Amino acid sequence: MPRFSIIVPSQGVAGRLSPALDSVLAQSFGDLELIPVYDASGSPTADVIAAHAGQDPRVAPVNSPPSAGLSGARNAGMRAATGTYLLFLDGDDILLPGALAALDARLAETGDVDLLYFEHERVPWWEGETTNPAAALLAKTPSGAFAPGRAPGLTGVQLPAWSAVYRRSFVADARLAFPDGHFTDIGWGGLTTVAAERIAALRSVLVRHRLRRQGSRLNLPGTHQGELLDQVDLVLTRAAEQGLSAERARPLFEQLFAVVLKTASRPERLPSGRRAFFRRAARLYRHRRPDGFRVPGGSLGVQHRLLAAGAYTAFRALRGANRASAALTEHLPRPRMLRTRLRYARDLRRPLDPNLAVYCAYWGRGYACSPAAIHAKARELAPHIRSVFLVEAGQEHAVPEDVEYAVIGGRRYWEVLARAKYLINNANFAEGVVKRPGSVHVQTQHGTPLKKMGVDQSTYPVVAAQTGSFAKLLGRVDRWDFNLSSNRHSTQVWERAFPGSYEALEYGYPRNDVYCTARADDVARVRRELGIPEGKTAVLYAPTHRDHQTGFETGLDLEAFCEAAGEDVVVLLRAHYFYDQGRSQGSGRISRVIDVTAHRSSEDVCLAADALITDYSSIMFDYANLDRPIVVYADDWEVYQETRGVCFDLMAEPPGPVARTPGELARIFRDGSYAGPESRALRAAFRERFCEFDDGLAAERVVRRVLLGEPPEALPPVIPLAERIPAPAAATLVRS
Repeated sequence: MPRFSIIVPSQGVAGRLSPALDSVLAQSFGDLELIPVYDASGSPTADVIAAHAGQDPRVAPVNSPPSAGLSGARNAGMRAATGTYLLFLDGDDILLPGALAALDARLAETGDVDLLYFEHERVPWWEGETTNPAAALLAKTPSGAFAPGRAPGLTGVQLPAWSAVYRRSFVADARLAFPDGHFTDIGWGGLTTVAAERIAALRSVLVRHRLRRQGSRLNLPGTHQGELLDQVDLVLTRAAEQGLSAERARPLFEQLFAVVLKTASRPERLPSGRRAFFRRAARLYRHRRPDGFRVPGGSLGVQHRLLAAGAYTAFRALRGANRASAALTEHLPRPRMLRTRLRYARDLRRPLDPNLAVYCAYWGRGYACSPAAIHAKARELAPHIRSVFLVEAGQEHAVPEDVEYAVIGGRRYWEVLARAKYLINNANFAEGVVKRPGSVHVQTQHGTPLKKMGVDQSTYPVVAAQTGSFAKLLGRVDRWDFNLSSNRHSTQVWERAFPGSYEALEYGYPRNDVYCTARADDVARVRRELGIPEGKTAVLYAPTHRDHQTGFETGLDLEAFCEAAGEDVVVLLRAHYFYDQGRSQGSGRISRVIDVTAHRSSEDVCLAADALITDYSSIMFDYANLDRPIVVYADDWEVYQETRGVCFDLMAEPPGPVARTPGELARIFRDGSYAGPESRALRAAFRERFCEFDDGLAAERVVRRVLLGEPPEALPPVIPLAERIPAPAAATLVRS
């Protein structure tokens, strides 16, 4: 029998689940079983859990349907548990290092107790102060094990379920379970403390609770707020049945009704049924008020008296007066707008144009990436929608002649941004752009993430300094209605890196459609445009940007590589889109390096290339759709990991051979192993994970779902990877 059973519900936290599970399995005290609870087979959380179960026999997954909610998931975990003590952990929280060892040591001191409370810290996702709300509650508890009557203020209702461990035999003997519905922690906390006979406290922080950016689901408006009264009634009824002493009943009653009054005083949580909620709370208050209870002083005491009297009209008037006073103190003058922004403000008052879509790619660098692919497909499937592409001044030439555009910052730019119903971008629109009710913002992203993104960058100083305010970043995320993903890995990373209320569309990246739709003549045409000599093997070299470096350096003598790799090799050099052109290192001899950095379409360049060399650029995920050889040149992997941060270990899961020196890189091409069976096997596994939804139909799905409003079930299903036919490589054409 393990010492601890750690139960981790996982619904809706796939992007943050791995760190939670890892924090348990990495504990120095290893006598444990980890019971992650998944919602459905094949779901993103189930995949994460299965991967951990395959690596550690202490992981014992169980299933609980989504309809059972959080309480059902925890109860399912308890039924499967075999440990002496139960510990609950939310799927996006962290069990701090040494936590289980500290619990085991404390239990050795106190002997078997029914409950052992401990402290936790609440950490904001983006900006703000870390707090320890349990510290004050546990500070005055007795030093050893004690009867609950010695600390009557410790009622359990102010602490979450994951701020204590519970003796499993006690839970079973008392027939305890998490109550159904919302606010289950309040019900569970009250029921367990009422039933307990011997408890203890550990004044150490053991769990890091990461606050959701959107706040607690319990604070959202809706009819579920009425379930709070169900939990209060349940706890107070059980306390009466147990004959709880008045000394314990009074603080329990006060703490429960502090939560009730907090909800009643916030009308935004109760968009309807406020009077009914208040009246039911008043009846419950009068029926369960313990003998000798004295109302607190001040404004809270007034609220208690009004609730006891059932005086809803007076309570509403008091609430309104308090809110008006707060609004006066918070009022600040708004800054005046510039002339163009005044026009924008005027246009914001005009109706949305339901047939206007605005597109932008790479902060206005031109007609490119997924926005361009969606734009082209919209012309075909939704010709009634007028489309305007946004470009920087001086980049007008980067837009095809038949595509309408507006220059960023100009009068027309602000006008279309104000009027468009659809706004589609692979980055973010300007800070001042207003998300209008009824408008639809689509974030297409521009690559599958290897490096850390969004708020995940906050712990990497170099990147964080360049990113600027994470609060502003998250404000831009709040404008998104849809966020595209090309694989479940990306979906999970975006969920963690860009926490928001958008809907994830696992449709693939529209820019990658061409890798399944291009034909042999398209490949030949692009190679002619780029000046690739007939019969040569074109190797695309596409290194990523280094945040710790200034300016672009190839990091490789490309002319020397060509000489060492073979006489039929030419290199297509494509620098990161931050740079206008690449530079090659080498002598003054005739160059076999073609700089394609300025070419508008990275997709065209990939089609032209017979193989890819990259370091850590996301182009590897796109190029993998072509099922052509990929070689990773990782001469500074450890430095990149340390300064930029990564989402997974590329060295353990590469798309092909890995070279750490120029000599190794040249040898891989010279001996043909870059395209050999080992390379194909690595690429196949990589494609299975990262080319999941890129089947050539992504743009069609986006247009039909977003612009035409078709339901998800009407969209084309994803074509299985084995049934896709990638665009042919030029080398294949020559051989055939």
